[in-house]
Amino acid sequence: RPRASARAQGRSAILEKFGGAAKGPAPHLKRTGSTATVKTMLLEWCRARTRNYQHVEVQNFSGSWGSGLAFCALLHSFFPDAFDYNALDPSNRQHNFALAFATAEERAGCAPLLEVEDMVRLAVPDAKCVYTYLQELYRCLVAKGLVKTKKR
Repeated sequence: RPRASARAQGRSAILEKFGGAAKGPAPHLKRTGSTATVKTMLLEWCRARTRNYQHVEVQNFSGSWGSGLAFCALLHSFFPDAFDYNALDPSNRQHNFALAFATAEERAGCAPLLEVEDMVRLAVPDAKCVYTYLQELYRCLVAKGLVKTKKR
């Protein structure tokens, strides 16, 4: 039997960590634009929540998050008493990421999926990592009742 690819192993690890894959038959269905739609909706949500914050312009899931201020602004929009956003320095990336991730974990119960050191090491954050983290943050905020979603 062939060994599973690294990508398949990574997917299995993520599915195991977050409760498994969706159940039920549908392997014959072709992929549609749903993933792109979810990404677009999440990006629009982030853009709307951070719209009036200085030094933040969310355009994508990579470079827009590079200073850490977009994460801080997003969290500050839900927890304005957690820290003074206006006192943050865009060039102090390490502090900004540490503050955002600590606030997300403490206030929203968001799993620490990103490491400050990894974010600082890269000039432009990895889009897949940022997207995954923002999905988790959104899920946690919904669970806390801070984001309202439409019932299906």
